[in-house]
Amino acid sequence: MGDVLMTVPVIDSFARQHPDVRITVASRPWAKPIFDLLPKNVYFVDVDLKKKYAGYSGLNKLGRRLLALQPTHIADLHDVLRTKWLRLRFSVAGLKVAHIKKDRHARKKFLNAKEKQLQKSGFEKYANVFYRLGFKEFTIDFKSLFPAEGAELSTSLPSFDVSKRPERHWIGIAPFAAHRGKIYPLPLMEEVVSQLSADNDIRIFLFGAGAQERTTLEGWAAKYPHVESMVGQLNDIGEELALISRCRVMITMDSGNMHLASLAAVPVVSIWGATHPYGGFLGYGQSIENVIQDATLPCRPCSMYGNKECQYGDYRCLTAINPDRIVKKIKSFLFL
Repeated sequence: MGDVLMTVPVIDSFARQHPDVRITVASRPWAKPIFDLLPKNVYFVDVDLKKKYAGYSGLNKLGRRLLALQPTHIADLHDVLRTKWLRLRFSVAGLKVAHIKKDRHARKKFLNAKEKQLQKSGFEKYANVFYRLGFKEFTIDFKSLFPAEGAELSTSLPSFDVSKRPERHWIGIAPFAAHRGKIYPLPLMEEVVSQLSADNDIRIFLFGAGAQERTTLEGWAAKYPHVESMVGQLNDIGEELALISRCRVMITMDSGNMHLASLAAVPVVSIWGATHPYGGFLGYGQSIENVIQDATLPCRPCSMYGNKECQYGDYRCLTAINPDRIVKKIKSFLFL
């Protein structure tokens, strides 16, 4: 999810600076509401890899569908087995093809270095694909998918009554991530929710997906005032983004929700454990000053994606972070 969302600032900038170029984005169906917000020369092809385009035959079917659009240039922003096969077909068909260079050697060097140096961001790597395709006159100048005041909720969420949420400050919290090494311990995050919810000026929206996450977040919402779980309450990621755009600040892990909030220019207080914000995956436009991490541990980052088991078994990179530190940072946004 995060990788897809990180392409948006690049594709949006490219589309606005090249209005004469038709851009077709092929990605999973969940992403369509996001790309529908981009300029009118951006089109979306939904790729259902579980049904319509499943397996080898499905991949070839997708290749034929994309070739039928008569493209002249192919930008592979993913560089996985499926896209490698597709770009081979496109190259054979005589199209100009370029792909993202993930530079795994640099990543390994980064993980082993004692002093962490800021790596090239994913946004730069995506932009370089367009450069290699021959589009040299192009800079990333993305601001937000919405106006400064956020999305119009009466349109994006017609059943959402703003008057029933009169609090001055709306905060979004997305406490989950794909891997344990990126998830702030839930009892500690609950303490953050407890402290913030005690302020009558604050309304908290909790974001997540799946049965277990729903149980956790609905439990918090039932326990604390001014707290709502949005699991199952929104129709798609577009509605989630619209609501996030109206929040003053967002708390996330190193996760897709960090990148989602960034598309609405919402400041994010992001919590990092096994991974590191210098690795190139910090949200677009986000400040390193708003990162919460334990910078004293020599064992972190232990991986680029947080999918490695903790060598000590206790995930001390996350458990050592005091909830008060997060609450203090959040309140610095609310009471300037």
